Amino acid sequence: MDIKIPDCKKFSGYKPCYPYKNCFEEGCVEQTEENKVGKKILIISLDALGNVLDNTPILYSVKRKYPVSTVYWITMPQAKDILYNNHLIDRIFIWNDTDRMILKNMKFDLLLNADKSDYACAFANEIVAKQKLGFLLNEDGKIIPANESALYSYRLGLNDRLKFRENKKTGVEIIHEVFELEYRKDPYIFNFTEEEKLFIEDYKREINYSSDIIYVGINTGCSNLFPNKKMTIEQHISVINRIIQKENYIILLLGGKEDTERNNIIYNSFNDIERKKIINTPTQMGIRKGACFMDVADIVISGDSFGMHLAIALKKFVIAWFGLSCWTEVELYDNGVKIIPYGLECAPCWKRECPYNLECIKMIDLEKIVKSVFDYKKLI
Repeated sequence: MDIKIPDCKKFSGYKPCYPYKNCFEEGCVEQTEENKVGKKILIISLDALGNVLDNTPILYSVKRKYPVSTVYWITMPQAKDILYNNHLIDRIFIWNDTDRMILKNMKFDLLLNADKSDYACAFANEIVAKQKLGFLLNEDGKIIPANESALYSYRLGLNDRLKFRENKKTGVEIIHEVFELEYRKDPYIFNFTEEEKLFIEDYKREINYSSDIIYVGINTGCSNLFPNKKMTIEQHISVINRIIQKENYIILLLGGKEDTERNNIIYNSFNDIERKKIINTPTQMGIRKGACFMDVADIVISGDSFGMHLAIALKKFVIAWFGLSCWTEVELYDNGVKIIPYGLECAPCWKRECPYNLECIKMIDLEKIVKSVFDYKKLI
């Protein structure tokens, strides 16, 4: 059939874009450059909440390179809240049968696959796109780079010396290189809704927030995938005890549902007077509300976890400590301090189980963490 479908992002083919406006037969109501479909771009970024957030800066350079474009992003169900309300994503797809079927029936100008996993690469193979960048699967089921610019990232995953000792590039810089995009040190994107902004203001009133106080958020946990990305409870108690001795400092205990018990133990280890300077924020309300509680903080102390990446996205002063993960790959945007286990030959290692009795955790410089908190205003 010779029919003309409006070149507009809002047109679905199912119902009018506006009540009683027939764009199909009468022409598009809002035919602006911004609403044109233009280049159709699909981003695959599925795994690890921190990685998904760490990949959001590419959206700025994608839009600079392709100003008239429609950006689609597919991710895991647990990561969709990270991308929600992102002004540079036109549509979020979830990793399920229905959404994958829809995407496999579309045609794209550009596919950007950020994930080096066999299922992400197999899915990238199935997508119809004029150009594919990032990572694919070969006929033997092996992950391969789709383009020459992805080769450095590919080698990084296969060469321990390169990854753990020689690499000086951040993850944000590397993913720009993979996708042949101009790197300008663009920030992470995490946008609150107007409703969430009101929630934050209401919570501030609830805790008697004062601009004269420095609020120190402590992200106490991490995902269960790498359980050794967190301090011991005793280390947290030690850090908190030193900070609350100083006037005008209040602690915010932060974390997800897996950290509820841990945070309660830490909170209840202090007496009634000390607990007046510690706020045990709710941990069972999901990512978006967790971000609202974190937004109250001026400083966030965290291991290399999703909480750290969220603090970076919220432009907090981040005191990040490292052990098993690669500190070089984390971009703090000149707004934080990295606590690194210098001189420890086995770090970083990316091992889920430590053969050396967690030396990197024992070596965390608690004094430097506390000093960085008190030096915060000099460092910003």
